[in-house]
Amino acid sequence: MDPIEITYNDEVGFLDDTKRDWQDWIMKLLLLAKKEIGKDTNLAMSINFVDEDRSHEINLKYRDKDRPTDVISFAIEDGEDGLDMSVFATDPDFQEDIGDLFMCPGVIKRHSVEYGTGFDREFGYTIVHGFLHLNGYDHIKPEEAKEMFGIQGKVLEDYGLPLYPDQLDVGRGK
Repeated sequence: MDPIEITYNDEVGFLDDTKRDWQDWIMKLLLLAKKEIGKDTNLAMSINFVDEDRSHEINLKYRDKDRPTDVISFAIEDGEDGLDMSVFATDPDFQEDIGDLFMCPGVIKRHSVEYGTGFDREFGYTIVHGFLHLNGYDHIKPEEAKEMFGIQGKVLEDYGLPLYPDQLDVGRGK
């Protein structure tokens, strides 16, 4: 069993790219993130690639935001019930289902141009960001943001996709 079992739903043909094995690229990046947050359990999640219309629809329905977005995360556990999944770590067959990401490659590509980051770095930023949300991290309060973006920055740097210095504390920056 993989340490992270990812189910893909690709509505836009993103994974059809013959120049790169995106599934391998994503797995390596998320395994770095998993290690960085000290997650010992096997994880299960889904990644859904959607177009801007679908992203807009989901963002409006669930977040009351009237625009498409790069990633929307739906965590299975929001961390408020205090359930410690590490008690299951000794069972090699146990998988913690952390939830679903809805990613919009069109918005990610547009952001990569707007922020001057390049697609790979912006895609990496977005997927790690969503993964951290699925694992209970948030950036509403300044101290939460500093922790979340610090982890995100370290993971991306370790993967060869460094952030700008101000992104380590405040997010996308620039």
